[in-house]
Amino acid sequence: MSRYRLQPSLAQEQALAEHCGHARFVWNLAVEQHAHWKPGRKSAPGFAEQCRQLTEQCRQLTEARAEFEWFRGGSIIVQQQALKDFHQAMANFFGKTHRRPTWRKRGQGEGFRIVAVKPGDVRRVSCNVSEVKIPKVGWVRFRWSRPVPEGVKSYRVTRDRAGRWHVAFAAIPEQVPAPGTGEVVGVDRGVAVSAALSTGELLNAPTLRETERKRLLRLQRKLARAKRGSNRRSKVKAAIAKLKARETDRRKDWVEKTSTDLARRFDVIAVEDLKISSMTRSARGTIEAPGKKVRQKAGLNRGILAAGWGQLVTRLEHKAPGRVQKINPRYTSQTCNACKHIARESRESQALFLCVACGHQAHADVNAAKNIRDTAAGHAVAARGGQPMGGPANREPQPVLLSA
Repeated sequence: MSRYRLQPSLAQEQALAEHCGHARFVWNLAVEQHAHWKPGRKSAPGFAEQCRQLTEQCRQLTEARAEFEWFRGGSIIVQQQALKDFHQAMANFFGKTHRRPTWRKRGQGEGFRIVAVKPGDVRRVSCNVSEVKIPKVGWVRFRWSRPVPEGVKSYRVTRDRAGRWHVAFAAIPEQVPAPGTGEVVGVDRGVAVSAALSTGELLNAPTLRETERKRLLRLQRKLARAKRGSNRRSKVKAAIAKLKARETDRRKDWVEKTSTDLARRFDVIAVEDLKISSMTRSARGTIEAPGKKVRQKAGLNRGILAAGWGQLVTRLEHKAPGRVQKINPRYTSQTCNACKHIARESRESQALFLCVACGHQAHADVNAAKNIRDTAAGHAVAARGGQPMGGPANREPQPVLLSA
């Protein structure tokens, strides 16, 4: 996706908001109709059943447009695509690649998709300004930050919580060519250090500055005191959204630059195969079985998400397809890279690794990154019929025999 900042007028912004409302209405209607199906009740619907459901819902969509004037005034392209997007999301859910589609709320995840884009639907006005043609809205300007990919067939218009509009053109991401040096790098992702490389580099995703964090804290306290539904509360929420959007933009920029740099410098990029969705699951529990240390776990979850673990690997797979290896994270942080001895006691602190067997001392995250690198290199050699390099970095603890 190539994303650009939209610059709609006030009237165009209202029309775009109506499109978002129609797409949200169709999506939630489809969610309600599929709510009766639960895993284990019966087999997931096949392709023919999904096509039948889509046809039936399209017929209901036509009836709804004929009955409701406010709905009929919207774009049929936006409404049909919202329905097709939902069915694609359900197909991903049945394929066990994504979570089940849920309700969409106003102000969260606002957007719609336009397909069958013609070559003349995107034009350049000046050096820094271009326009895109949106049904029922007309020509909407967007900032020309880079060339639009050729042969675009669809695009998505979105609005974030900070009130900013963007247009993203669907295009196959460009691959970064491998350097051809045969070098392998291990990447250990953490909270204190976002990404530690086996080369010794420590990379951190940028966050809010100290003054911005203090202002965010003041705004959150102010929001807690504001009355629900008041104009004051809306203004405070908008200010908070702008601060968080700034942090998100910085993190995305860091991910793009870091992933491009790694793809250009190394032939193979080894990362831990982490289940981030499970790691960031809430520890709140239920009323019958309440969780423990919920606030501490919530803080850890925020730290993991702020480090951009998933975004970094996703962009690496886009830019360096086939060159990203996911390694079992078992014992990578407890294994000494020098002697391969495994002991939990060697990890003295978050930053220090001191092997209890050989006395090897190193930065804990860099030591783990080197173990990840060696494991990936060993897999590559074993795949060619040779012996793994450096021995297995991930293995079950073995008993240590002490001489008398």
